[in-house]
Amino acid sequence: MMDPDDSILRGIRIVHRTARFVVVDKPTGVLSVPGIGPEKADCVVTRIHRAFYREDADDTPRGPGQLVVHRLDMDTSGLMVVALDADAQRELSLQFEERKPEKRYVALLAGLVHQDEGTIDLPMRLDIDNRPFQIVDHERGRPAVTHYRVLARETDRTRIEFRPVTGRTHQLRVHARYGLGHAILGDPLYSSDSPISGRLMLHAAYLSFLEPGGAARLEFRSEPPF
Repeated sequence: MMDPDDSILRGIRIVHRTARFVVVDKPTGVLSVPGIGPEKADCVVTRIHRAFYREDADDTPRGPGQLVVHRLDMDTSGLMVVALDADAQRELSLQFEERKPEKRYVALLAGLVHQDEGTIDLPMRLDIDNRPFQIVDHERGRPAVTHYRVLARETDRTRIEFRPVTGRTHQLRVHARYGLGHAILGDPLYSSDSPISGRLMLHAAYLSFLEPGGAARLEFRSEPPF
């Protein structure tokens, strides 16, 4: 496998690479997977496969397609794993379905969270009349659970670690706003009074999973850029 083309990656940092998968540090503002329409085709998975499987390299295997394992919100930065072959995609995806990987996020919340740690258990669903918003719904929502602990209280904001058990869309953003009563700074969807910060202050800082085809547990860390 050839070295990836940095001009294609455009700000995506390779944290770890093997012939079967790569772990990347995704910048904020970049889609994880393609959205609907040609204007949303650019994303982490597309860049990774173009960079590792360039069509102008005759001795490089052709890309197997966009093999998605999991995703981060466009506004969230941090660690993601991207498969490079179909078997790795199946193995890694199954791990995520069975909740075997461990994920930790760091966020900055508006205001002071007074409880040092706890668990948020609020079922969620899509607000079909107001997409892409997610809402808490105790009757029709899907289970959503997040553990949290306060890392620091910084004058008028709280630095917090989230450890999601489930992986619902916008789970941490909704749980911060409606479970803790404190929106993540820079959240354009779930906060009307967060200070303008230029980005969503949410970062996937830790990712651990089993190596495809092996028993070794791999661990990766990324320092929050805020």
